[in-house]
Amino acid sequence: MASKSDEPPPGNGSAEPKFLNRADEVDELLKAVQQLIIPFIRQADSDASSKFTGHGVSIPGSSPRAALVEHHPPQKLMDLMGFSLPGDGKGKEGLLEVVEKVLRYSVNTWDQGFLDKLYASTNAVGVVSELLLAVLNTNVHVYAVSPALTILEKTTSRSLASLYGFTSPRSGGISTQGGSASNTTSLIIARNTLYPSTRTLGNQSHNFVIFTSAHGHYSLEKATQMCGLGTNAVIPVPVDYKGRMIPEKLEEFVKKSKDEGKTPFYVNATAGTTVLGSFDPFTQISQVCKRHNLWLHIDGSWGAPVIFSPKHAHKMEGSELADSIAMNPHKMLNVPLTCSFLLGPDMQVFHKANTLPAGYLFHSDDPDSSAANEEVWDLADLTLQCGRRGDSLKLALSWVYHGSSGFASQIDNAFDTTAYFVSLLTSSPNFLLVSDDPPPCLQVCFYYAKNGEMKEGKEQNGKRTSDIVKKLVPRGFMVDYAPGERGLMFRVVVNVQTRSETVEGLVRAIEEVGGDMD
Repeated sequence: MASKSDEPPPGNGSAEPKFLNRADEVDELLKAVQQLIIPFIRQADSDASSKFTGHGVSIPGSSPRAALVEHHPPQKLMDLMGFSLPGDGKGKEGLLEVVEKVLRYSVNTWDQGFLDKLYASTNAVGVVSELLLAVLNTNVHVYAVSPALTILEKTTSRSLASLYGFTSPRSGGISTQGGSASNTTSLIIARNTLYPSTRTLGNQSHNFVIFTSAHGHYSLEKATQMCGLGTNAVIPVPVDYKGRMIPEKLEEFVKKSKDEGKTPFYVNATAGTTVLGSFDPFTQISQVCKRHNLWLHIDGSWGAPVIFSPKHAHKMEGSELADSIAMNPHKMLNVPLTCSFLLGPDMQVFHKANTLPAGYLFHSDDPDSSAANEEVWDLADLTLQCGRRGDSLKLALSWVYHGSSGFASQIDNAFDTTAYFVSLLTSSPNFLLVSDDPPPCLQVCFYYAKNGEMKEGKEQNGKRTSDIVKKLVPRGFMVDYAPGERGLMFRVVVNVQTRSETVEGLVRAIEEVGGDMD
């Protein structure tokens, strides 16, 4: 009989250390990576001091670059990074080498010149929240494995819902993977609620159609593909001169669809459209929905955070009439990507529309019992997904850190900066403003018109816009463009950290670049 000392070691046969040293390993790597991350952020801070000149600070290296980005076409960047996955691990040195290259060749969204998309960098508390989520590495699908994060999500979503007028005991929300996921989830909840048999039998003979603003987000078309409705089920409703859905046209289109034998069931209104930042008239749209028994969803992925500002909350008037609202704190509030919520006045509606039996996961009593109708603690039973990251923590910690008043101050400052940017454009003969003055949200659309003159054709105007955008990048500014009536137009997105000096420098940079063109 073999003695204890003769027994093979556990596992794969290799001796395991008697004590774990994972904490020391984390400490070592965090300190090493921090030595790379902090200079990356500090470069953006330093760069801000020169932005008013229309140029960023040059960063020494193999290629001329600003702190914002060292830009290369894809194939050249493949060669420069030389990234491959090894057979044998390269340890700390290999990891840091990759981290260093990722930082070097990524867009530094902390830079003031990043005015390109409906998001920007996060902030210090955002970094802390991501670190905490990484350390916990838990799934918020069921309460048993994520008790603290479940409490935080339910409390945060309920507080958020109350801001929009959802104040019943069952009001609240769920976090999702992003605004598109929130919109898709709302569409399925609407169909399953208004037409319960579709949960088991599918769309059947229904020729379902939905309605959204002509300026609505493309995620609604993606959602109809996922639901088996097809993109032709999306009926775009005309907008007025400010980019807002016209309720009378919605009513007309709903009646027409019914006359054609179709089944209207869902209307998507928008709080902050992607291009013009428009807010649809929710109260009037709700009246149409109630007359025709339609689900009213508000896609507030971009603009809904204005609810925190007493000055701008009026733009969400009528939100309490909605059946669901999507809202992305990772946009206007600068919490880390991704953080999105789908809110509603009654979470039992969400539960009834989405719940499915899974005895290996959900261990609650009969879902039709009175106890279950009081509160749902296994959050995945409210959603379309199973595995769920605790992204609501990002808003929760930011809210604790800044407070409602801090959010309001940040939003108000961003709107003030946006208005100031517009004043710079309108006071110059070289720009043609497309957005309202002041704009309804934080993006500004305009054309460069050298000495007040536009190009003759849409293609020529669009080319001038895109050429200027490309030439701004080496100067440390990254902005976007979108189709307009007279060709591609600039779309600059201000965020809550944008300084007045930055927009001054952007105007100067565009005029200098544009002035050198024919």
